[in-house]
Amino acid sequence: MIFDLWHKTKYTYENGASFCHNLTTLKPKSFAGQRLLEYSLEITPTPTDISERLDFFGNSVTRFSIQQNHKELIVIAKSKVSRDYNEQCNESDFSKGKKITIKETLEYLKGTDSERIDARQFIMPSPLISNTSEEIEAYAALSFKPERSFYDATYELMQRIYTDFDFVPGFTNIATPLKDVMSAKKGVCQDFAQIAIACVRSMGLPAKYVSGYIETLPPEGKEKLIGTDASHAWFSVFIPTYGWVDFDPTNNQIPKNQHIVVAHGRDYYDVPPLKGVIYSMGKNTMEVSVDLRPAASHLNQMQSQSQQ
Repeated sequence: MIFDLWHKTKYTYENGASFCHNLTTLKPKSFAGQRLLEYSLEITPTPTDISERLDFFGNSVTRFSIQQNHKELIVIAKSKVSRDYNEQCNESDFSKGKKITIKETLEYLKGTDSERIDARQFIMPSPLISNTSEEIEAYAALSFKPERSFYDATYELMQRIYTDFDFVPGFTNIATPLKDVMSAKKGVCQDFAQIAIACVRSMGLPAKYVSGYIETLPPEGKEKLIGTDASHAWFSVFIPTYGWVDFDPTNNQIPKNQHIVVAHGRDYYDVPPLKGVIYSMGKNTMEVSVDLRPAASHLNQMQSQSQQ
């Protein structure tokens, strides 16, 4: 499946801004099962300085600054991405990985090769998941038993979060402590991902945050509106001898072709779509529009094949 992705962020400054310095994490990754075919980043006004680099986690980050007075800032990222989950998942290896227990995983992680060292960094506290509470540990312990399959335990955790928590936009923000989310059982995708990560880490196991997008479908008989999608988040755990496996607690599913991966980090703090500093006074507003849909060329090809 080939997707067209469009992400627009618009900042409006009541009294203008004299300077801004920003980092964007909007460029989708390429890996087995996902290939970035095209990418462009349009910034208005034109940046005074701009550069791109890979961060510590292998994400593409663009840094730019605008050193002139401006009333608004518009950042538009356009991507074309090919997604094929069959290329990502080796069913034979996956079946073996599903059987590895939590006890075996903990023992495996004691190794000193680069893969295990890399995985262990995702057990450590991170900016937004700095520590775990007794409530989170108790919630995790219901699923994570030493002799149980790590995959099965994580899958059950995903299902429980989907069932126990309500999706309520606006109830939280990036500064809302996890204990408040845990107590209220309300939040959005980034909260559910971080609750899951905190649960897994509380058991001494590695979990990382995944930022990206998910294809949404309109109600039956309705056309999909442009720009009504949103950024999405889920989490991933490291299974010995297989690698990282993604779980989406917001939608209670293993991410496949409808999920586009942009970046990996310890939590949301590492990979927000756009962050920075500005010199401005007065009220500032932000508008975000996202659109993810099958590419027109891909749809035409599928329709042609169906008519043959």
